Amino acid sequence: MTIDHFREYCLSFKGTTEDLAFDENTLVFKVPGRMFLLTNLENFEYCNLKCNPEKALELREKFMQVTPAWQMNKKHWNSVIFTGDLIGKKIEDWITDSYNLVVEKIPKKLKTQL
Repeated sequence: MTIDHFREYCLSFKGTTEDLAFDENTLVFKVPGRMFLLTNLENFEYCNLKCNPEKALELREKFMQVTPAWQMNKKHWNSVIFTGDLIGKKIEDWITDSYNLVVEKIPKKLKTQL
């Protein structure tokens, strides 16, 4: 997966914005103002995704490329390394899950604006 395809996919979700919230290399995707994904522009080898706590543990057990996200709440965030069978559809599914998880938690008034 290229960074261009990755960005295009993330930005395809309603209400999604991107910015460099932490530094000039950390690209953050948000829906309205709440993070659902982070990746490094300079070293595009992995991303951090928000995840349901039970599913986060399940994915870590099943895939060696999935680990607790560094410097994030490890209960709710996974790091996913883009290697092998994780490129493509699985990553896209997990990005979608991350987006939906965040949208689920936003106030009703903001949801209607999406």
